[in-house]
Amino acid sequence: MPKHRSKLGKWIDKEGRSQEWLIEHSKVSRNTISEVCAGKRNPSFPTIQKIMKAIKKVDKKAKAEDFFDI
Repeated sequence: MPKHRSKLGKWIDKEGRSQEWLIEHSKVSRNTISEVCAGKRNPSFPTIQKIMKAIKKVDKKAKAEDFFDI
């Protein structure tokens, strides 16, 4: 049975990156990143900002709406 992935989790997979990469670049806790990528948690606005700052290092055109239901 395939694991459920959020839009963020799917982006990580597609980009060939790891959750560890996102943890390091966003400074968001391992537990939070894991739960957000699995679709088990909706991140707070400050957490979304940190994640987006990391994503924009590799995709300048990325928008929060691409990854989160906001």
